Amino acid sequence: MTVWEAAAAASAFLLRSGPNDDWQEVTPGERVKIHTSSEQTGGAFSMVEAIAEPGNGVPMHIHHNEDEHFIVLEGTFHVALGNDRLDLSAGETITVARGVPHAWCNASKAPVRVLAVFSPGGIERLFREVAAARDLAEVEAIAKRYGTEIVGPPLQATTYSLASPRIQV
Repeated sequence: MTVWEAAAAASAFLLRSGPNDDWQEVTPGERVKIHTSSEQTGGAFSMVEAIAEPGNGVPMHIHHNEDEHFIVLEGTFHVALGNDRLDLSAGETITVARGVPHAWCNASKAPVRVLAVFSPGGIERLFREVAAARDLAEVEAIAKRYGTEIVGPPLQATTYSLASPRIQV
């Protein structure tokens, strides 16, 4: 079902939640909140908000099942698409087609806040499972189940990510 078919078939709905409801910490310093699940959209898309503290990011990876659309809400979002690097500011967007290696990090000194819309939906379940993962091998197994392949390191040696989590003391 396309996004347009889902929109035409769906009735309007309003979801209300408090400012801290359903936030899950993926790694220390990175929190996610699932705003819209694939169940709510007939599988057409899902929407996740992420807040990453300075120095957080994700390793280079590929989504084999969905496109990923980022909308930067606050801060500077450093993105890699293959070998290309760019910085996006609040109000800017980027779409990463399925199959394209990509990574992101917060290389600034302030938190970055983004919305990620995945189409089709379903991958939002990955974030719930990764939040409970105990080690990198478990994270990689979860990612594989959701059609995501980790193909390289984070963008910077100093970036904390699923592949190199921040040490808690």
